[in-house]
Amino acid sequence: MSMDTNKIVEAMRSVKDPDSGNDLVQMGKIKDLKVNDQGISFTVSIHNLAETAKFQLHENLVTAIQGIYPAAPIDIHFARAQENTRTLGQVKNIIAVASGKGGVGKSTVSTNLALGLHKLGGRVGLMDADLYGPSIPTMLGIQKEKPVIKQLYGRHRILPIEKYGIHTISIGNIVDADQAVVLRGPRLGGIIKQFINEVIWPELDYLIIDLPPGTGDIQLTLVQSVPLTGAIMVTTPQQVAVADAIKAMNMFRLENIRVPIVGVVENMSWFIPEDRPDKKYEIFGTGGGKSLAKLANTVLLGQLPLVTSIREGGDRGIPAILSDDEALSQAYLKLSQKTVQQVNVRNEVLPPTQIVGVNLQK
Repeated sequence: MSMDTNKIVEAMRSVKDPDSGNDLVQMGKIKDLKVNDQGISFTVSIHNLAETAKFQLHENLVTAIQGIYPAAPIDIHFARAQENTRTLGQVKNIIAVASGKGGVGKSTVSTNLALGLHKLGGRVGLMDADLYGPSIPTMLGIQKEKPVIKQLYGRHRILPIEKYGIHTISIGNIVDADQAVVLRGPRLGGIIKQFINEVIWPELDYLIIDLPPGTGDIQLTLVQSVPLTGAIMVTTPQQVAVADAIKAMNMFRLENIRVPIVGVVENMSWFIPEDRPDKKYEIFGTGGGKSLAKLANTVLLGQLPLVTSIREGGDRGIPAILSDDEALSQAYLKLSQKTVQQVNVRNEVLPPTQIVGVNLQK
């Protein structure tokens, strides 16, 4: 009996990976596929799977293949995944957006950057890792939406919420809007790991992670859990913000972390009054973004204005990049274009970042 290998591969795409929720073929979990007159054989590279789930996975694969070749003998082996299997392997670039202090517009930058990358044709996810002050649901207008929970091989998995073409998860969509999030270090880390390991992220070109300000438990958990492609630092022009941003930046540059700084965004570079759009007032000073970029040996990705419509759009769930203000929309689109360029350069000249394997809190 002659069998088409391509048809078999396509049939197996209907079977979900227990870890990511994506198809097994996409995740590279099907190894050593052999198709000949004697039948079909392959190995499933999997780990930490209970016997009942393994049996279900085996049955799903057999059913999928027998849907096109009912009489084909099928021999399936299970092997542990290789040690270098990458967490979030379906995501090409994982970018953290960070700041040294709050109030510099980091979440605004994260949201508009994610949407800008999507406008440029990228498949984009946005993770709101600011557990104490989640802003992403408000900025995307999804405050009342709840993520769907589904069972996958006996495990609970979370489907990210889709809005404006990007996939997002936030604790703000899980707890009530007025509920205080009272969490200590281990629990903070546990939620971040859930967002990484238990959310069914689709195949993405970019996952933007909006971090809380500073260098706390969430930042440490992140670098110990995923190989960050790089970090983007957000500051305002004033030296107080830059001084704090330097501390946050230096955490990524520690010898045992070594996350590249992709670039710097200077937010609130100048104020433009609505009634005088021809005027610019540098109310927070000048030069902060350039000086931070120079210290980081990286580039200034963009300077963004302080405009009333940015705040209004964020409050209404219509981010600035989607507004009718062409100049404002273009400013964020240029930021996104520059980010794509710098990520490509980073990937060409530097090796992949390694997950931190030490306890940084000791």
